Amino acid sequence: MSSIDIDLAFTPALELAKLILNRQITPLDLTKLFLERIEKYNPKLGSFFFIAKSDALRDAEIKTKKLSSISKLDYLPPFFGVPIGIKDLNSVANMPLTYGVAALENNIATYDDEVTKRLKHAGFVILGKTATSQLGSFPYTEPPGFLPSRNPWNLDYTSGGSSGGSAAAVASGMCPIAQGSDGGGSIRGPASCCGLVGIKPSRGRVSNAPVGDYQSGISSNGPIARTVSDAAALLDVMSGYTKGDPYWLPTPETSFLEATKQTTEPLVIAFSDHIPPFPETELIIKRTVRETALLLESLGHHVEEKCPSVEALIDPFKIIWQSGVEAAGLPSNILSPLNIWLQQHTVTAGKYLQAVHEIQVFSRKLVSFFDTFDILVLPIYLHQPIKIGEWSALPPEKTLNKIINWISPCPAFNASGLPAISLPMGYDNKGLPIGVQLIGKPADEITLIRVAAQLEKINNYQLLVPKSVNR
Repeated sequence: MSSIDIDLAFTPALELAKLILNRQITPLDLTKLFLERIEKYNPKLGSFFFIAKSDALRDAEIKTKKLSSISKLDYLPPFFGVPIGIKDLNSVANMPLTYGVAALENNIATYDDEVTKRLKHAGFVILGKTATSQLGSFPYTEPPGFLPSRNPWNLDYTSGGSSGGSAAAVASGMCPIAQGSDGGGSIRGPASCCGLVGIKPSRGRVSNAPVGDYQSGISSNGPIARTVSDAAALLDVMSGYTKGDPYWLPTPETSFLEATKQTTEPLVIAFSDHIPPFPETELIIKRTVRETALLLESLGHHVEEKCPSVEALIDPFKIIWQSGVEAAGLPSNILSPLNIWLQQHTVTAGKYLQAVHEIQVFSRKLVSFFDTFDILVLPIYLHQPIKIGEWSALPPEKTLNKIINWISPCPAFNASGLPAISLPMGYDNKGLPIGVQLIGKPADEITLIRVAAQLEKINNYQLLVPKSVNR
């Protein structure tokens, strides 16, 4: 593989779209490049469950012919001919939809969900379905019957979960951008593990149509990308109301992509290197959060160390989260031991509704924190990525407790529906990236994206490439 090919594999998606628009590269050549990299690296990284080789080549060939036959290109969609991966919790017509359950490998979807429709309308070429933890339940991607999704920066470690396949695919140059979903850190965590940008949008920003919402609005689809601009542009594509949505937001006055080019007035920003009542943050993560706070201060923002407690959220969120396993309606004999345990511990409908009530009361208090602050800066996970299989031999209850402690800075912002963005802000001595999250006011992704773009200009971590896939 030539150095030009490697450079293209790690070129941001918006730049690839410009190269296509300027006829410097064709959708077909670009798709072939990424399919070659998938063939080479996926066996050791486990990023894709399904590779749509023939469909992707056919679509790319059609787009290439269209490109050569038209004279005016200004009406082409924004990501015309750019390849993408779609998480295997989302439906793509005529492709497998497994939800990370090996017994469903032959379950072929009959429809495109709304996110898929919007990605196709934006001109993307779909390379295949990226790996997820089983039912999206866990913050590591090791579902039985599939290869584990490994971290391209250090193959002994997880790429995170549940959007671990999407993050590993982008970080390794197997696709330039990917879709993920986040119900408790499932975009932010993998983005952090793999050195990427991930956005968990506000509740109602991205439609779940045509399916319903099983967990009271805690989960949202969102982008995983190499740059803030790519993530913002993909969020523009994914966003918008669909008829019958239970939650929705008005379209912002400016696009998310345009926000990356805008300055912002000095903001009042809170930060903490932990989230109460969880005090045990790994030292290097504490240091990275504090360094981020200093950078924000150097950019002219007022920064103050403060953070609300999430103690009242822990039990009700756990009830809602684990109820998703029972809601999937699958027989226990095809599930992993931990999902079986969660299924067996699902509570009554009354207890579930009580939990929904409790997180709504909690969320009102949490949102009021942002009456004083524009942004809250926190860790994403409290310690760096675990090794592949590190928790596989533990009893379910012990694994669950470890998960809750690890991901504790994330779920509160799913419960409250607040927007959050993950940014790579450093690396540890194992070569693993360290991410920090910025949380914003209700429906205010614009401010988050503006500030994230400021930080990105200082750090340039998006330019780094894992050695394991750079040859």
